[in-house]
Amino acid sequence: MAYSLNHFSIRTTDIEATRVFYESVLGLTVGPRPEFPFPGMWLYNGDHAHLANAMVHVIGIDARDPQGLKDYLGDKDASSLHGTGALDHVALMATGLEGMLAHLKRLGVACRERTVPSIGLHQLFLDDPCGLVVELNYPAEEKARLDAKTVGAHA
Repeated sequence: MAYSLNHFSIRTTDIEATRVFYESVLGLTVGPRPEFPFPGMWLYNGDHAHLANAMVHVIGIDARDPQGLKDYLGDKDASSLHGTGALDHVALMATGLEGMLAHLKRLGVACRERTVPSIGLHQLFLDDPCGLVVELNYPAEEKARLDAKTVGAHA
């Protein structure tokens, strides 16, 4: 058997803040979503014609009418909806580190950076509005080029 990650889902009481984060920070776009008995949206990375591009499924919690969600996916206590719980983070491969760092700075979005030289990754860790940690993995060579460029500018 072979597996690949299809999507991740986020339960939230603030659909709009979640949408804004994933659209403005990661450039995902709202696309088609089946008619479910609860509010939500699917955020796509690429063409909306391909369901495999529906990377983030946002599950809205309607406090006035929670039954549809309870019946479909089960109930969760509202206090469990912040942070990652047992899931520590979601990681995405990416390119364009310099552009992303400039983009995050323009948006005022904080990130934590780490480099893992033994596997050639430079990582950015971001927190979404629900407290879910999103890890963006870039080739370490991008970070090295960026550092060399910065050193050259200060010489």
